[in-house]
Amino acid sequence: MQFVEGEFGVAVLPSEEVGQEPQRLKYIELRCPACGAGLMALPYHSLSQVHKPVSCSRCRGPFEQRDGIWLALPDARRTYFARFQAEYETVRKAEGRGSEKKEFYLALPYQDLSNRNSWQWSIRARTYRYIEKELFPVLHRESTRSLTVLDLGAGNGWLSYRLAALGHRPIAVDLQTNAYDGLGAAIHYRGELPALFPRFQAELDRLPFADAQFDCAIFNASFHYSENYDRTVAEAVRCLRPGGTIVIADSPTYSCEEAGIEMIEERRRLFQERFGFVPDSLASREYLTRDRLLALEVRHDLEWKTHRVWYGIRWVMRPFAAKWNRRREPSQFWLYTAEVKSR
Repeated sequence: MQFVEGEFGVAVLPSEEVGQEPQRLKYIELRCPACGAGLMALPYHSLSQVHKPVSCSRCRGPFEQRDGIWLALPDARRTYFARFQAEYETVRKAEGRGSEKKEFYLALPYQDLSNRNSWQWSIRARTYRYIEKELFPVLHRESTRSLTVLDLGAGNGWLSYRLAALGHRPIAVDLQTNAYDGLGAAIHYRGELPALFPRFQAELDRLPFADAQFDCAIFNASFHYSENYDRTVAEAVRCLRPGGTIVIADSPTYSCEEAGIEMIEERRRLFQERFGFVPDSLASREYLTRDRLLALEVRHDLEWKTHRVWYGIRWVMRPFAAKWNRRREPSQFWLYTAEVKSR
């Protein structure tokens, strides 16, 4: 592992035709989230337009849109995630994660106009500045064109909005579709862009996209929700072209398993006290450690680079303050990147 310091209508085409570089610049090839069979290829900008429902020719599974969002959760998986989605939405509303005002979403991540989560958004803003100023210029030079990006765990779509405004081609992926904190909230960006970026309701381990199409996959404060890091990384690698980049942003890292377990126990106590339930509907991995990253590195032939984003002196002093006050080890939010090698 290396450490890097930083300042902060349906168009259906044959698969082999889509695989050619000129077509790859214009089309996104979709695949069935249930069985993995190829479905169709659509021009990137038409993905956000209204399309008639289609069904998979192999398993007959439905593939349709609702309110402009592609629904790529098979029925069995929709049932599996139902409790998590309900609890997650309850918590996010209680925490003030959304707004009825367009200005709230347009200000993200630089300002939290609700003033309820300003400290966390200040972290997101510094992470985004680093991605925008340090990572993307390098990726853009290598590709000589706008980047096609998977925004994994997109939430209300603020990152996809920022990337689209820079001229890139993001696709927002999340489980939540509500208009408060989920993909439905992205309607607030519609008037600010030539065309709204595509949105897909899908899980991290079953992405509805054919192989080797994307330049970058960003886990947007979402990687730690994975129930199986191995499967989640494998799916991102599958969707990335050779030379594409995985980015893990704003997922908590601890020095050892014991520290992560201590965080989980504390978090469960707090949730029980505040919300009356323990968030255990998913067996999420919750945190990263150096050993966990090294295991993924070996299994998927990756080499992680750890980028130390500057979050301010208050953030730097957190471990010392915790030790002085005999509290548990605080998390670190480092940025991890890895390049997908040729298959």
